[in-house]
Order: sequence, then structure tokens, then C-alpha cells
Amino acid sequence: MAFPPRPPRGAFNPRFKKEQQQEHRTNYMIKVPEVRLVGDNVEPGVFATAEALKIAQSQQLDLVEISPGANPPVCKIIDYNKFLYDEKKKKKEMKAKSKTSEVKEIRFTPNTDDHDFEFKVKHAEKFLTDGDKVKAHVQFKGRAIMFKERGELLLLKFADRLKDVGALEGLPKMEGKRMLVMFAPKAQQNKKKGSELGKLVEKKTEGDSKPDSE
Repeated sequence: MAFPPRPPRGAFNPRFKKEQQQEHRTNYMIKVPEVRLVGDNVEPGVFATAEALKIAQSQQLDLVEISPGANPPVCKIIDYNKFLYDEKKKKKEMKAKSKTSEVKEIRFTPNTDDHDFEFKVKHAEKFLTDGDKVKAHVQFKGRAIMFKERGELLLLKFADRLKDVGALEGLPKMEGKRMLVMFAPKAQQNKKKGSELGKLVEKKTEGDSKPDSE
């Protein structure tokens, strides 16, 4: 009796490679005699594997082994590609939620110009949107300590610009030779605090009309 020729040793078998890389056994890769079916589109229970395969084929779906260690193994009849996509999406969302929050620092001087101010606002908005906290401070050097009110006004303006993405954790306060504020990321919350902050900035601006000299 003649036997069909064997493929050359080491011949490429794409199906074998694909099966080896799969995270779950599916369809004809499931070799056990029976499986326990669970899911929305079947009557739960223990079925012969061949019968479970026929049910999956009749629904144009896949028989997927989700708990190989059970006795018998637990399978679902689902669209395997969609299942993998959903699993990947869930893992990505969980990773995003578990991201460790960092504290990013933004540094000003009492004489920070408008261009530099806008540049720092954009950076802070990105940090807060990414879920990080922002610590902003005005550094006073030498005689600049005389202009604390200017530094306070600058930080309040900064806070007013960030009110939609960052929650101000307190009013500006001095620590040594620098004045600082802290912002935490926030979802869409009531904007009452933001409007009150805007009024405070306006009040400070009116009171700062007297020119400073160094």
C-alpha cells in the first residue's frame, strides 16, 4: 500500500505556527472528548466536543476554550477575533486607569512674559489631561521678593486658565523664596469654583494697577 509522500523536514507549516501562537485553543485544536458550554447563545451544559463544534459552525462562530483547567474544560461559542479585540481593549483601559500619577513642575519668575506664560499653560493643560498633578511656583531672587503680589496675580491667572482641566488645591502660598500652587486633574465638574477664581483674578488685577519698580 502506497503512502502519500511526507513533507520535507523543517517545511513551513503556517497553520501550526498560528495555532502555537494562539492564547486559547479554538475549534479543532480542542482535543478533549467533551466540554462544558456557557454563554448567552447556547443552552449551558456538557456536550460532546464534536456536537459543540457543530453548534458553533451552525452559528458561524468559533468554539473557544476559556477555562482549560476545568473538568470538563469550559468553552464559549463566540467570534474569536472579536473576543481578542475586546480583551485587548479591556487590558488597555485597565492599564490607563492604573497609570501612576506624577507631579509635574511649572516654574515662573515675577517677570515671566506673555509668550512664556502661554507656553507653560499649554504644557500644564497636557499634564493635567494625562492625569498628572501640576505644581506651579514663582521663584523670587534677590530684590524680586518685593513683588510677591505680582507673583500671586500670575499664579491666579494661571489657575484661571486651567480651571476646565485642573482643580486648584489651595490659594498661592509662600515656601521660602518661592510662591506655589498645586493643581489636580479633574473631570467635568461644576464651574462655580472657576467663576469665583475669575472674579478673584479680576479683583487682584484692579488692585495691581499701581506700577512696580525694581
